[in-house]
Amino acid sequence: MFKPGIRTAFLFWTFTVSLLIFSTDSSAQSHNFLWKVKSETNTVYILGSLHFMKKEAYPLDRRIEDAFHASDVLVVEANINDIARIDIQKLIDTAFYAGDETLETHVSAETYALVKKEYEKLGIPLLLVTRQKPWFLALTITSFELTKLGFDPNYGIEMHFTSKASGKKKIEELESFEYQINLLSGFSDHEQEMFLLSALKDVQSFETEADKLLNAWKTGDTKRLESIAMKNISDDGRLSSVYEKLIYQRNRNMTSKIEAFLKKKETCFVIVGAGHLVGDKGIIGLLKSKGYTIEQI
Repeated sequence: MFKPGIRTAFLFWTFTVSLLIFSTDSSAQSHNFLWKVKSETNTVYILGSLHFMKKEAYPLDRRIEDAFHASDVLVVEANINDIARIDIQKLIDTAFYAGDETLETHVSAETYALVKKEYEKLGIPLLLVTRQKPWFLALTITSFELTKLGFDPNYGIEMHFTSKASGKKKIEELESFEYQINLLSGFSDHEQEMFLLSALKDVQSFETEADKLLNAWKTGDTKRLESIAMKNISDDGRLSSVYEKLIYQRNRNMTSKIEAFLKKKETCFVIVGAGHLVGDKGIIGLLKSKGYTIEQI
């Protein structure tokens, strides 16, 4: 029973942006959250990922599916269909406190009160979550809230395309689940608490922000999506080190790996969280600064 919960938690990876859904009527849509990047020898398509979706969001825009079919390799942050590779005991050791340690002894009284309030609202006994470390609890809370709103990770973009690629296309990773677990569990106590507070703040606005995020994604409005996705860091400077590790550092690493694909001759279809594509420090901005030919589709 534990493995599906892990997959659900990690599908919520670029937190705010994971709320995005879109309608099946894209006839009036000028752009997708999809880019075509060309080097002298190869083409790489980069799609902003929507991790939690609804069944009625399908079929996807034809241009997205065409780009996928034109590609030889599917590249994802972490292969969600290969969850069996996760070392469950290692995850337990990094996600849960041992001995007499609890959440209450690692976060401020104010943060603990917010967690208690949130779980009372969800109808979940606090006893079930007090052994979770803040980084994992942040993912858990968000996953619960998204599920309550009717979003399902089984209809997420990664799930859709990894399932279609299985046995037909080569699937490669930009990162891995192990890397992601190590990154989050490696946060200091302060960073973990800031990450948890950010998640608690986000869940309060999920319903009201969904339409804004939807419109920004549907029209390929990177500026608008960036302002929504990055609102927390502009409002609270204490999140700067968290965003540096969680977003910007990973952007640079993933950009380097995408450049390696651009040097090969196999067309690649890359899926990353949409929040990684926006802004000057986003993957698209970094690739533009390196001189690649880029077209938003």
